[in-house]
Amino acid sequence: MHVRSSYWYLALLVLLAGYSTSAFAQGCVAAHSNQRPVDELLPNAYHDGHADGSNWIHRLSVNVGYRVFNSNKYFIGTNQISRPTAIRNHQNIFDVGVDFKLSPRWSLIADVPVFDGTRNQLYPPAGIFRVAGVGDITVGAQAWVFRPPTENNGNIAFSASLKIPTGINNASGSALLKGQRIIATADQSMQPGDGGWGVVVASQAYKQIPLKTMTYFQGQWLFNQGGTNGVATFRSQPGQGLMSVPDQYLFRAGIAHNVPKLRGLELSLGVRDEGVPAHNVFTSDAGFRRPGYVVSLDPGLVYTYKRDSISVNGPWALARNREPSVPELLNGTPNGDAFFADYTVIVGISHHF
Repeated sequence: MHVRSSYWYLALLVLLAGYSTSAFAQGCVAAHSNQRPVDELLPNAYHDGHADGSNWIHRLSVNVGYRVFNSNKYFIGTNQISRPTAIRNHQNIFDVGVDFKLSPRWSLIADVPVFDGTRNQLYPPAGIFRVAGVGDITVGAQAWVFRPPTENNGNIAFSASLKIPTGINNASGSALLKGQRIIATADQSMQPGDGGWGVVVASQAYKQIPLKTMTYFQGQWLFNQGGTNGVATFRSQPGQGLMSVPDQYLFRAGIAHNVPKLRGLELSLGVRDEGVPAHNVFTSDAGFRRPGYVVSLDPGLVYTYKRDSISVNGPWALARNREPSVPELLNGTPNGDAFFADYTVIVGISHHF
């Protein structure tokens, strides 16, 4: 079999896996993810059509992303349960991504997330918590398998990044506990960082199909150091007294197509799958976490003009599941709960220098 054909069979398998894998979840399921742009999908891309690959002379790209959601739907497992007093977990997550090309194939990448959120916690310790700060920064490298641009309008990239525990993981606020006002730790979902080192392994791929339509895939998995970070949760259940340092993951796949007679505008439709697993792949599962996932329909649009582009995605939840955690399974206690959002708004602005 031809080498390039083998790679496309691999890409197809990865694409199918992206649709079937449990999904970075929203709300109380503590996962903060970034969504890097795939420049090769942009209409009127900044490379101005240079067939010799000289587009990489625009070496520096900066992307500013913004993600907002309000989680107020109460779930135990896959069951949504009505509650007269719902917890509202409102989160704004900004992300500044940098891509510096060393060659047409190789790039240095970095992401700096900034978190801002509020949570009206009704159970002890009860209070309105407001947290803001820089999250865990990642730095790494990405490489395309084939030298861009490819003759068959398709390619696969792989990247690896080091996650540095730069974000605060013990943010606190004023709360009531047994009638006394105390300073309590904010919920795990409100912490900008998780307190652990980790490695993010990611991939992205695209391939043009008939009718000038592009298929795309993005996937990433954060392999965290596991164990606990020493921050108390105020929970009394065995094994849940300290916060966990969990793995996280995100998968996206879909199609994109230019809008006829509207130069620079492209519409996309895909499936998004994100979540926190109950078990870390390589490390300890100790501590408190809310494992779960969200599978969403992921419509979007992107407009490109010269070296700038703006994208908007609106993932709408199709399936949500708060899975049992390891302490819950070991203790034989009922499945825990979580609040999820119905939809998320994701906006990205990119400039190529």
